[in-house]
This record gives sequence, structure tokens and C-alpha cells, in this order.
Amino acid sequence: MRQAVLNLEESRIREVANAGMGRDDVLAFWFGESDEVTPDFIRQAAIESLQRGETFYSHNLGLPELRQAVSTYMSALHGPVESGRIAITSGGVNALMIAIQALVDAGDEVVAVTPVWPNLTAQPAIMGARVRCVALKPVDGEWTLDLPSLLAAVTPATKVLILNAPNNPTGWTLTRREQQALLDHCRRTGTWILADEVYERLYFADDTDNGCAPSFLDIAAADDRLVVVHSFSKSFLMTGWRLGWLVMPPDMTHHVGKLIEFNTSCASVFTQRAGVVALHRTADVTPRVVAHLKVCRDTLIPLLAAVPGVQLALPRGGMYAFFRVSGFDDSLVTAKRLVVEAGLGLAPGDAFAPEARGWLRWCFASHDPNRLALGVDRLRTWLADQRPANERIGV
Repeated sequence: MRQAVLNLEESRIREVANAGMGRDDVLAFWFGESDEVTPDFIRQAAIESLQRGETFYSHNLGLPELRQAVSTYMSALHGPVESGRIAITSGGVNALMIAIQALVDAGDEVVAVTPVWPNLTAQPAIMGARVRCVALKPVDGEWTLDLPSLLAAVTPATKVLILNAPNNPTGWTLTRREQQALLDHCRRTGTWILADEVYERLYFADDTDNGCAPSFLDIAAADDRLVVVHSFSKSFLMTGWRLGWLVMPPDMTHHVGKLIEFNTSCASVFTQRAGVVALHRTADVTPRVVAHLKVCRDTLIPLLAAVPGVQLALPRGGMYAFFRVSGFDDSLVTAKRLVVEAGLGLAPGDAFAPEARGWLRWCFASHDPNRLALGVDRLRTWLADQRPANERIGV
């Protein structure tokens, strides 16, 4: 086998989850998905498609109806995004991999901002690229970008800059000023920007007039070296459906269609029918999801912040609290112990970057915010039990 494949690390999130699978007493917050099922009207669209017998291949780039629905949806948020720039994929992960296959040759240099969901650094490595990471820096629990360091890292030798904002796991979000500086710089160096913006609608800051985080699509021209990745998973409660899309320069779309043919041929038709309905009825889904996630965030963060030894900041976007606990510097060990000893399932920071080794990720996308409070109680009790007996008085 190729050495790049042999070198791939298994998911450390899955490693922790495997320790608690099948245990009814574990409160699981390790995976990045809501525990709420997909809305019924979206499910019914898929059922009706199957009942019509739509079990055959579609166009590599997706159903024309879905590509147009994506175009209309994206244009309402970011200005004109023509359907000819859009490719439908079998999930956001598939979209990312296809983008990497389209842009990266073996030996190319790729720069990625970390901590980040591990697929974004693993995928270029699979293609044989040299991946350089520029780390966000925690300041009082808030992860921040050292923009001059990132600009210095991206040179004419850099083929692709990978950014995920709002960020999984930290909640960090690019500002418009930072986006413009990066776009201008990458235009000068000839570097592609691969922007994972799947969390753009899960944005809680007040500095938005279109209900989403700042996007490169707001400021880029159609022919810029920019590929943006999206997914139905988060904003439409459709993680298991495996449906996503790419936005790219128009001259690139035909070639991406060829890559889709050699990867998956196409997304399933009945899934795409569900996607069309989801987009047409966005107002019935996404605002409610975002409002509920904000309640969950505003429930969890103050409770966590009140736990002795915990350091974190209020995330501006996404669905995660990213925090560390003083004295617990090996997050993989800590996460495994929390599953076994406290019945609490969190993701270890080790999964996202070496610099996040002492951190833990808590997905707060819970249908019942009371589960979050119960989880904090378990964390508090477990931490108290780790202290010497003479320090536990009054806990």
C-alpha cells in the first residue's frame, strides 16, 4: 500500500467513542452532529422520490433542479452564484476530497490553519502533498489568528491554502478584513483558497446582515482561485444523508464533473430530491436550528466557565465548546477516562492538532439543553474526585 495511506492516523474521536458505544449511561457529545432527526417534510421528499422509482443515476454534477436551488440559496446570501459554478457531491467530505484531487499534485505545498477537523489536513497528505500548518493561538480561552504569520507562510510555492471558518473545533471565525487580506495575498502568490464554510449559517455574532458568517464568496470574483465547500449536514439536520456541494470558478466545473464520475458517479437522486425541498424551505429549518443552537451554547458556556480550572471563550460560530481544564494536559487520556469514570463523552483536542492536545471539544447540538447541564454536573463531580481528599471540602 502507499505509505501516505499507511501513515494515516485513525480517528481519535472514534477511539474515544468506541469506549462508550453501547453504554446507555453515557451522555455522548463527541460527534459533530445534532441529536435531532431531519425534519419530516425533507424525509418525505426522499420517500416520495423512492416511491416514484427514482433509483437511477443522475448527472455527475447533480440534478439541474438542485443545482439551481443551490444557486438561488447562495445568491441570496452572497450575491450572484451561477448554477454553472456548482457541483453536487455525496457529502461535504466528498466535496473536500474532490477539491483536493482537482487542485493538488504529489509534492505540492499546502498550508492549513489548525486546529481543524482532521480530514482537511489528511486529504492533501493522501494525495502526496506537503502539509504545513499555521496554528491559531489561544488567548484567554479564545483561539485567534496571527494574520502576519499566515501571510508569511503562504508563498508562490503554496498551491492551496485551506481554511475552515467558522471553525471546527474552536468556533474561531474569520473577519471580513482578514478574508480580504488573505484573498489579496493569494491573488499575488497564485495560491488557491479552499474554504470549508459548512458552518456559515451557524453563526451567533451580531455583525451579520444576511444570517451567516463572513464568506469569501462575498468578496471574490467568479474566476478567482477559490473553491468553497458546503454541506446539508449541519444547517438542515441532514448529517446521515451525505449531500453537499462545491462552488468554484466556472471553467473548473466540467472537470470536477469528471472527478465525481470516477469517485461516486453522482449523489443518489432521492437524496437530491430531499435537498431541493430543504433549500426551498430553508426558512422552516435553518433559523430554528440556529436559534436552538444559540440557546444550547448560552446554556453550556456559562456552566462550563463556572467549573473550577476550566478555561474557554464564547464561540462566535459552529456547534462546539472548546475548552481545557488545568492539570489535564493529555486530552485523549482525559476523554477516555471521562467516558469510563463519569459517563461523559467528549472529543479529545488531540484529534484536531498537536497544539490542541490539552483541550476537549463538546458538541452542544442537543435537542434538550438539560442534557448539557447534566453533562457539566458529571464533569464537575469527576474533577472534584480527582483532587486530594484534603481539598474536596466544600465541593
